[in-house]
Amino acid sequence: MTSSDQRIAIVTGAARGIGRGIAERLARDGLAVAVADLDSMREEAESVAQGIEQAGGRSTALTVDVSDPEQVNALVRGTVERFGKLDVFVANAGIARVNPLLDMTLDELDTLVRVNLYGVFNSYQAAARQMIEQGTGGKIIGAASIAAHKGFEMLGGYSVTKWGVRGLTQVAAQEWAKHGITVNAYCPGIVGTAMWELIDEKMTEQSGEERGTALKRFSESIALGRVEEPRDVASFVSYLASRDSDYMTGQSVMIDGGIIYN
Repeated sequence: MTSSDQRIAIVTGAARGIGRGIAERLARDGLAVAVADLDSMREEAESVAQGIEQAGGRSTALTVDVSDPEQVNALVRGTVERFGKLDVFVANAGIARVNPLLDMTLDELDTLVRVNLYGVFNSYQAAARQMIEQGTGGKIIGAASIAAHKGFEMLGGYSVTKWGVRGLTQVAAQEWAKHGITVNAYCPGIVGTAMWELIDEKMTEQSGEERGTALKRFSESIALGRVEEPRDVASFVSYLASRDSDYMTGQSVMIDGGIIYN
């Protein structure tokens, strides 16, 4: 494959966790990958990009705060300047907050909305504009959650934002299909990452239980009997980014080991 034939992807929140797993998997699939994350995660993002290049791939590390549309636009421009085009955008960046609804402040909810919902909106919009300008179609993929299909106690604000991603994904898929753009979302369950460590910590603080208790309790509902790993999510995103998924759009699909059933 020549560099002109190679497909180009952006993955946000790619310095660690699920995002890192996705970036590394897409690189193994043969895509050039822009590893994007907050400036505070610059060293980790650069390490991921360097690892991809050392394995024979093409990569670059770029900084972005997805809640800022100008930074997302700059991320797309920077990627296109580096690699020449954009074929896949994975809007993976997200955060969690753990609070009972009665204790949640509007500022806390606003932070969740700006990152998890506005961040995905900014990413979808910037990616679509570039793909439409190119005239070549593309794949836009967003991070939802099992919380986009079922609200979870103590994760009210998080659930709100993920339901929003699900609706946004459906509308974007309908509006951009005529441009050859598919838009889908992946909905992980309980993944062994820093985010779930935080969720467990905050939930056990509220309940007075020992650390690890909340994670264990939630994990008992997984039909496949184990906590999800980033590679499980990355394997599904690999499919969504591939041409094998060309006839799939507007979907928010559970990849959770069997917790939530449609």
